[in-house]
Amino acid sequence: MQLPVTLYRDEDDWYVVECPIIPGCMSQGETEAEALRNIQEAIQLCLDVRRAQGLPLTIESRQIEVPVYA
Repeated sequence: MQLPVTLYRDEDDWYVVECPIIPGCMSQGETEAEALRNIQEAIQLCLDVRRAQGLPLTIESRQIEVPVYA
């Protein structure tokens, strides 16, 4: 299974990674590689919990861009 994730660096210089189609599923790491390994584990755990609770494994998500005037 291939799932989308978003990856960014936070204010403390950690890599934060989220899976937008699994509510609340996120992780982090000191390096990009560590963060990506951690999100794989987090995704599996989130899927296990959602399956056990009878919830849909994923939700529909779309990525769109919106204009912001600064």
